[in-house]
Amino acid sequence: MTQNLVIIGAGMATGRALEHLLDAEPDAYNVTLFNAEPRGNYNRIMLSPVLSGDKAYDEIVTHTAEWYDENGVTCRFGEKVAGIDRTAKTVTAANGDVVPYDKLLLGTGSNPFMIPLPGHDLEGVIAYRDLEDTERMMTMVEGQKVVVIGGGLLGLEAAAGMAARGVDVTVVHLMGHLMERQLDEAAGYLLRKALIDKGITVKCSANSKEILGKDGHVTGLLLEDGTELPCDLLVMAVGIRPNTALAAEAGLAVGKGIHVDDQMVTSDADILAVGECVEHNGALFGLVAPLYEQAKVVAQTLLGQEAAFVQKEVSTKLKVTGCDLFSAGDFADGPGREDIVFRDPARGVYKRLVLEENRVKGAVFYGDTADSNWFFGLIKDGTDVAEMRETLIFGPAFQGGTPLDPMAAVAALPDDAEICGCNGISKGTIVAAIQDGATDLAAVRTVTKASGSCGTCTGLVEQVLGATLGDDFVIPAAQSMCGCTDLAHEEVRRLIKSKGLKSMPAVWQELGWKTTCGCHVCRPALNFYLLADWPVEYQDDPQSRFINERKHANIQKDGTFSVVPRIWGGITNPDELRAIADAADKYHVPTVKFTGGQRIDLLGVKGEDLPHIWADLNKAGLVSGHAYSKGLRTVKTCVGTDHCRFGTQDSTGLGIRLEKMLWGSWTPHKLKLAVSGCPRNCAEATCKDIGVVCVDSGYQVSIGGAAGMDVKETELLCQVATEDETMEVVAAVTQLYRENAKYLDRIYKWMNKVGLDWIKDQIDDPDTRRALADRFELSQSIYRKDPWAEHARDKAETYQPLANLTLEAAE
Repeated sequence: MTQNLVIIGAGMATGRALEHLLDAEPDAYNVTLFNAEPRGNYNRIMLSPVLSGDKAYDEIVTHTAEWYDENGVTCRFGEKVAGIDRTAKTVTAANGDVVPYDKLLLGTGSNPFMIPLPGHDLEGVIAYRDLEDTERMMTMVEGQKVVVIGGGLLGLEAAAGMAARGVDVTVVHLMGHLMERQLDEAAGYLLRKALIDKGITVKCSANSKEILGKDGHVTGLLLEDGTELPCDLLVMAVGIRPNTALAAEAGLAVGKGIHVDDQMVTSDADILAVGECVEHNGALFGLVAPLYEQAKVVAQTLLGQEAAFVQKEVSTKLKVTGCDLFSAGDFADGPGREDIVFRDPARGVYKRLVLEENRVKGAVFYGDTADSNWFFGLIKDGTDVAEMRETLIFGPAFQGGTPLDPMAAVAALPDDAEICGCNGISKGTIVAAIQDGATDLAAVRTVTKASGSCGTCTGLVEQVLGATLGDDFVIPAAQSMCGCTDLAHEEVRRLIKSKGLKSMPAVWQELGWKTTCGCHVCRPALNFYLLADWPVEYQDDPQSRFINERKHANIQKDGTFSVVPRIWGGITNPDELRAIADAADKYHVPTVKFTGGQRIDLLGVKGEDLPHIWADLNKAGLVSGHAYSKGLRTVKTCVGTDHCRFGTQDSTGLGIRLEKMLWGSWTPHKLKLAVSGCPRNCAEATCKDIGVVCVDSGYQVSIGGAAGMDVKETELLCQVATEDETMEVVAAVTQLYRENAKYLDRIYKWMNKVGLDWIKDQIDDPDTRRALADRFELSQSIYRKDPWAEHARDKAETYQPLANLTLEAAE
């Protein structure tokens, strides 16, 4: 007779236990799954990429509604469990429903610890734990301020994700260096430096005293030294506590967590527990690897099989804000211990090994973690390293006297070398899966789970594939655009051109879309590809654009909007300033801010006032600054020869020409330019998507800069002698980017894929360059328009439209 299994909590640990159970004996239990969150299992490790905008929530869902349905799991999501009756063997839902169980699995997880500072209950004080917290942080926009208390992994991921969105972020950490549990002081220093370089303010050895507020909402954080840090949102990321309340109320044995034995059974033989809520032999668990090992044991116990959870040495391999980190073992100083340290400041690489009696006791790596699995194996196995002492720090490729290439180094790893730390998957397990037919990354991931959690081991798994399959290994295909198609972005772009597809229905029909009308992921991309490739034939579809592009303004956390007029090259005049001031007064704009791109931002405009404020600004000759668009944002300039004694060319004039040429254009992602009048680079041209540096002999045009999550210096594209040549080069490279890049790739990401040499070849050829520039001008002649003027004309009763709004009229 099939038994009833009730699971409380749809987290990663219970999700993995359920997978193991259903794979082994799908009919062993009737499963009912409760979850307080209104959703099923998703990969919490990947909330950070969702926050930064690199992934959508749908991409991190591990168990869909269809999966639960196909496996016969009764889902009660958004329902809390009010109590457990161990005598009657039932659980009672918050709505009063009573559900019987034969076996009960507790996966109640943990609760974020909130420091009981004065003001901790103010609106705008949140933790970083789940999707709701992530979505709250995603409402923060450029110009707003956030304070993050906690310099551990979660705190830094929260800070980095919001900083990538242009938010002004300050991290406050009590200890002397960041991530002190995982990193030593030197590595912590490098991490702090990298964060500061990305625009994040970091305050270590800082003690919080009070959370400040006004009208019930947070306004700042007061430190013990009297420093006051203003903020619109305060995030606490200072640790977690096992959620034991339900277990304790049911009379189960509870200490720091819910007590479990080696079989993951609690003090009640019919109740098991797994994950962050448990305490096993005095230890608590927060990393994924031991939780997944517990999940395997849970499934075996439920099926009556012999199993035992054994605590193992664990390593921490992380990626914070683009910085690779690794730590394992005990790296504290002590008697009889010695350090081997490698530093390469130019590459930002730091490696430290702690040795005792010729055995590696601890390791800390920053910036280069490629060999971390090999070093972790030395720590776990207690390997005597005396014979490799002189070359040890250089990793496995340098042992034996002759450097090996990375593939050979992976081939030399023993079968028990751990490749995927999250899931505890060894090289031998992956090799066995490959030999059984898993010949690509997706198949290996499906069979073994390797690279399926945080993803940092993906490259290593591919190297194992290459070492095992040799010439039969095929480089994996690009990821599909979305769930509607198996085609990658690059394939869709190529087929749109080769097949002459000039509408979204044509794409859906001819390319075999799985849905009839696309989804929120593919529609914006298709709309851009069609617009860029067929500017004459294709009609832009506003409903396939993101919300800010549809609204022609940036939505704020309170539902109001940000309005940014275009200020050509950062040059304005008293009449424009008066118009902006008058609009701010008339529409009760609460915040007027100068942006980093030499513009003025009107923050807090009500939605119903948008057409009217646009109309008033249009009357003064101001047009939309497209601060919301996947297109040109700004062209930042310095004063050049007009005023500066160091200026070599008219950088301001050129910047204005460029902005008037590029404004209103749609590109795969936002586009930022700058023109500096001399190599002193006051306009910061060398960290923009396209930068121009004026020199005595002409103009140096560079591309591929970035100053967000990734900080990158531009690379020289070409040098030309005249302004007109510069205009043509910029138009051509912009069009080349429009016609070839994946949607939502900045120029530097596109450049990394196609290579700077290929881009140079197109731009250096005069006929190709002119043709690209001509196609850009054609597209602009069709699509360059001021959306504020159009919508104000349609919606604002008092608006008198400007006659024939042109570039000249807008001047």
